[in-house]
Amino acid sequence: MPRLLVLLLTVLPLTTVAEPVHLRVQGSNTIGAALLPALVEGQLRAQQASAIQRQAGKLPNETVITARDTQGQPVRIDIAAHGSSTGFTALVEGEADLAAASRPINDNEVLQLRALGDLRAAASEQVIALDGVAVIVHPDNPLPQLSTGQLAQVFSGQIQRWEELGISGGAIHLYARDDRSGTFETFKALVLAPQHAALSAQARRFESSDELAAGVSTDRQAIGFSSLAAIHGAKVLAVAEGDAPAMLPARALVASEDYPLSRRLYFYLPANPKPPAKALADFAQSPAGQAIVAQQGFVSQQIQALPVPPQAGMPPRYRNLAKQAQRLSVNFRFQAGSANLDNKALRDVRRVADYLHQAGKLQGKTVLVGFGDPKLTPGRAALLSRLRAQAVRRQLARNGVAVLQVTGMGAELPVAGNEREQGRLHNQRVEVWVY
Repeated sequence: MPRLLVLLLTVLPLTTVAEPVHLRVQGSNTIGAALLPALVEGQLRAQQASAIQRQAGKLPNETVITARDTQGQPVRIDIAAHGSSTGFTALVEGEADLAAASRPINDNEVLQLRALGDLRAAASEQVIALDGVAVIVHPDNPLPQLSTGQLAQVFSGQIQRWEELGISGGAIHLYARDDRSGTFETFKALVLAPQHAALSAQARRFESSDELAAGVSTDRQAIGFSSLAAIHGAKVLAVAEGDAPAMLPARALVASEDYPLSRRLYFYLPANPKPPAKALADFAQSPAGQAIVAQQGFVSQQIQALPVPPQAGMPPRYRNLAKQAQRLSVNFRFQAGSANLDNKALRDVRRVADYLHQAGKLQGKTVLVGFGDPKLTPGRAALLSRLRAQAVRRQLARNGVAVLQVTGMGAELPVAGNEREQGRLHNQRVEVWVY
């Protein structure tokens, strides 16, 4: 036997021959720690695969899933969950077929990956779940809430003692995800950057949300942030943004993306993906995939009708609507600076239409309520919010939905502060109500 072949057989693991890699996924630890393996296993079961096994990979936060397809052929899926940025790097280097990310792709990454197509196109950028960045403290901490401004002061080190926040406790211990993490990128974008703040060098950094949350839950002086699915007994604080009321990351508020630290979890695929990568993304979008999303502690995109208690502070016409109708668990949002629906909203149109069809409410049972940010005049704000609602109406009509009424409420009922562009964009939304 030639010496080179003998050397290769000595160095390569036997599984390389017995179990050729079927799919390689790299990126977010939030997704890759538990949700992604569960989705892969769910898809394999749906495909009637057998001998499905999950085992640890060579490095921490890596997973290998093996199975046999219906023809008895070996199938292997490799998952590396070292942070969202590592997924995009792996796509660039040809080491992944699909990237998982807990934050949107950035402009530099889009440019680096342009050889694979436009990764912001609807077929390439797919929202598979919703999550809230939960601000967590020790279970015995009496603090009920913080504003995003206070959070920026705490995590930048400007506020260093709990007494500065009105409670006893001594020095504040900061827990944060590492720089490769999409969770950290989201926290930086939503909390630190608007205040021109940077994370304190005193913060303890973690690659894993699970490890971070476990540490916070045992440290009485700790504060950290993690995925909604990785709280592990820690106490969750309500978060206030601008003039909007403080909100806990309740599932309904995360589903509608009203919670100020809501975020989307993504799959990113090349324009011409490998069939196994496309099949996994399709499964994640399906009702079966979304059921797994919910089982794993995240917020699914399945539509529900939810009662909204009428409140004295609501505008009269909105309060009357709340008395008579139910709100669907989705808000339509738009591409920045336009009335074009974003990629998630385009898929949500189909989900809403399917829900209304199953409920027998396709014809004349739906009200669309548009909201926006302040303009030069209240009338201008109301007009633009109504135009956004009309854009949703047109999309729903193409899917067989006859909307009863469209209204625009301008800058009323903000869910974020309007001082910064980010908050103004968040307030530009369309709610769906059903009689």
